[in-house]
Amino acid sequence: MLASCGSDDQAGQTAVPVVAKAEALTLVAVELPVRYVTSGTVTSDHRVSITSRISGYIRKLSVREGDSVKAGDVLVRVDPVNARQGLVQAEADLADAKADMNRYEELFKAGAVSKQQLDRVNLRYKVARSQVEQARNQLGYAEVRSPVDGVVVEKRLSKGDLASPGAAILVLEDPASLLVETHASDQFVSGIHIGDEVEIEVSSLKQAFSGVVRQVVQAADAVSHQFLIKIALQAREDVHPGMYAQVGFKVGSRQGLQVPVVAVIKRAGLNGIYVLDGQGVARYRQIRLGQQRADQVEVLAGLHEGDTILWSGEPQLQSGMKVMAK
Repeated sequence: MLASCGSDDQAGQTAVPVVAKAEALTLVAVELPVRYVTSGTVTSDHRVSITSRISGYIRKLSVREGDSVKAGDVLVRVDPVNARQGLVQAEADLADAKADMNRYEELFKAGAVSKQQLDRVNLRYKVARSQVEQARNQLGYAEVRSPVDGVVVEKRLSKGDLASPGAAILVLEDPASLLVETHASDQFVSGIHIGDEVEIEVSSLKQAFSGVVRQVVQAADAVSHQFLIKIALQAREDVHPGMYAQVGFKVGSRQGLQVPVVAVIKRAGLNGIYVLDGQGVARYRQIRLGQQRADQVEVLAGLHEGDTILWSGEPQLQSGMKVMAK
């Protein structure tokens, strides 16, 4: 690689210089944050356990882990044997109560029963009618529907298992309500406040993004002696619950150099950039990069304050070219 870079410079020195136009920027040190970095996990702020309100064997379970569901979608169907029998019994009691009410109304007109006796029969009829409505509602619970839009993250029961009231069948998470949960040591927790903006890195993504501290639990874990911090994120298609994340809390500042990402050149797995020398000639120089923030990336080594960098040359930049800044 070094040989190739050397040949690039040598070729630029022996060939007739070609005048090029390029974007140019003279580097000035800027204030960059010093961060306290912790590890954490992306979680959902909205986690819902799906349960059945009646007992029965699961006859259909139409989703599995990773499936997206909408509010109102049927997730589980339970065999409502007990609920169906309860409805039959309630309807029979209602028919009996209605017959008694009709008979007592005729007897009351004839003066054979008192008003108190008639009221008691009417009350029994109302109770029986209410029990029928309740039994019909119970039968409707045979279909378990999703209460929210979300993603199935856990499946605890399968088709054929016995569902019981209160026992979770599925667990859903809302991917639009994301948090990062991390822990901070007692040395730094006093400087972390609700509303602070923090920097978050997910290993599968190429750049950092921001989050906001939503909660600082003011009680340390008894084993690790660290404090739980919850950080709210905006919904992102490329961030999902369960991902590993690193969180950077700002604890100070320092001076550093940043260059536009578009100016960086990748060659053989290494990074470089064109620098304008004192004679107005482009020279390729290797650099070591730090963290990327938006469209800027920090340069840890290879450049100095006052250097002028080049990019977007017309024609394409090469070492040894005379350059005029656009």
